[in-house]
Amino acid sequence: MLAGAPHMPEVIRRAIFSASDLVWGPWHTPIGAVPGPLMILLILAGLFLTIRTRAVQVRRFPEAVRTMIPKAGAGARGALSPFQAFMTALAASIGTGNIAGVATAIVSGGPGALFWIWVYGFLATAIKFAEAVLGVTFRRLHQNGTSSGPMYYLRDGLKSPVLAGTYALVAAMAALLTTPFTQPNSMAIVIKSQFGIPTWGSGIVIAVLTWLVIIGGVGAIGRAAAKLSPLKVGLYLAGGLYVILSHWAQVPAVLALVVHEAFSVKAAVGSSAGIGIMVAMRYGVARGVYANEAGYGTAAVAYGTARSNTPTQQGLNAVMEVFVISFVTSSISALTILVSGVWQSGQTSSAVVAQAFNTSIPVAGGWIVAFCAFLFGYTTLIGWAYYGEQFFEYLLGKRVTVPYRWVYCLLIPFGATLSVETVWAWGDLMNGLQVFPNLVGLVGLSGIVAVAARAPLRDPKSGERL
Repeated sequence: MLAGAPHMPEVIRRAIFSASDLVWGPWHTPIGAVPGPLMILLILAGLFLTIRTRAVQVRRFPEAVRTMIPKAGAGARGALSPFQAFMTALAASIGTGNIAGVATAIVSGGPGALFWIWVYGFLATAIKFAEAVLGVTFRRLHQNGTSSGPMYYLRDGLKSPVLAGTYALVAAMAALLTTPFTQPNSMAIVIKSQFGIPTWGSGIVIAVLTWLVIIGGVGAIGRAAAKLSPLKVGLYLAGGLYVILSHWAQVPAVLALVVHEAFSVKAAVGSSAGIGIMVAMRYGVARGVYANEAGYGTAAVAYGTARSNTPTQQGLNAVMEVFVISFVTSSISALTILVSGVWQSGQTSSAVVAQAFNTSIPVAGGWIVAFCAFLFGYTTLIGWAYYGEQFFEYLLGKRVTVPYRWVYCLLIPFGATLSVETVWAWGDLMNGLQVFPNLVGLVGLSGIVAVAARAPLRDPKSGERL
């Protein structure tokens, strides 16, 4: 527990951890440790959609790279330009989960967790492609803007209003009661470790800055994301690559360790056989999902706002989004921790990444991580604020928008001061629950996704094939 953090009753804390482990696993059985239900469903859904789209993440990856900055379609309607929609999705996904989440995965699950982050990252590209395609296909355009998200393809595509309502309720609670906790918590920890500022003080500042953007609605969020996302990614990658290159001699041994520990079958004392691999999978997949958000359904909200009539283009943008998150930023975080040897230092969350940066860039390295953690967390906060609006609006209508924004911001200082482990266990649980109904929609509507995966891209103005 952080110094100065509010004390959470032990019974509640244990209930959060137990529920999170029930969803994610590992489960201990007479035959040994086995994955939890959510891990199994995510991996199977990713495999199914990869096969159904004929490995769209591989087959059309060069095309996704070439069209990463898409043009708005002629006469297309939507709240944001395609680029702003892409940046909003990227901003919301690339948060402290890529720094603190990956760090806690390595500290809790061992080096092998990185391997499972990569595995899920590959499968996640097909999942997120499907979410973006369905988000554009089933969105609702109206005079006051755009309404999009899994609720609409579950209701209108799958013809299941009950499943749509269930998703909206769980996702709304996740947006309101998870993101204002996890993101400011990680931001406040690294700021305190580098500058000695109390977590409650950072929490208040973060809350005010978040309110200043989200009060302007989706347009303000899109503009902020378009400016901040390239900055935060570029700065973090530059610093991380420098750290890795400074410890280049350790890289081969670290990569071998990652693969070895990913398949470790050693049993902890008193634990089921195979607990090593299950723990690595549990934290690798859980934090991988938290980092790239594939399966949450949030991509459908972001990409559904784009002024585009081409679902395939938004789907390919989603492929690039997951690639940047899972194979670039998350890898940078994990490798800096591992090659510098600080992953067993006793530190956790974003503080251990700052420690890793400081091994090669004394003092300034920690400042870079603190600044990037702030930007990562801040852009995720404002992106998820809009997601939550869409979920609550589906349930209760437009009247709830302004009160929701105020409550969202008021929760941020509280989240900044909570225990790290409890915050992330709660995040795993809440975000995991919204995955179940979303996966039903993705699999049930996979035929539409398969058609989009084969559809050629055309210039939005000339109509010529790109």
